[in-house]
Amino acid sequence: MRFDLIVAFVDPGITEKVVKTAKKSGATGDVIIQGKGTGIEEASLLGLSIQDRTDIVLFVVEEHHTNKIMESVSKEYNMEEAGNGILITLKIDKVAGLSKQIKRIRENLKSEQL
Repeated sequence: MRFDLIVAFVDPGITEKVVKTAKKSGATGDVIIQGKGTGIEEASLLGLSIQDRTDIVLFVVEEHHTNKIMESVSKEYNMEEAGNGILITLKIDKVAGLSKQIKRIRENLKSEQL
């Protein structure tokens, strides 16, 4: 099996909804990291930079689910509109510690038409 890492940078107000959408599309788990950041137009108040809170959501997914997850999250939360979030994928060369997820992924793949 081959895996991808999907990374979503989203507003904390929609994090749980993004996770739920990704899981409906094939993700089997997630990690949420709280962060801060700025975009192209940096906000400031009295000369001090204001950084927006953001959540970084990580999904290790079987590669056959990557496109479906990316498309469903992107469409549901309008990621192409500025300020709504960013989704990226990275290829994973090796993975350890996913034996329970691999069993579930295999079961899902048997029942799905890819």
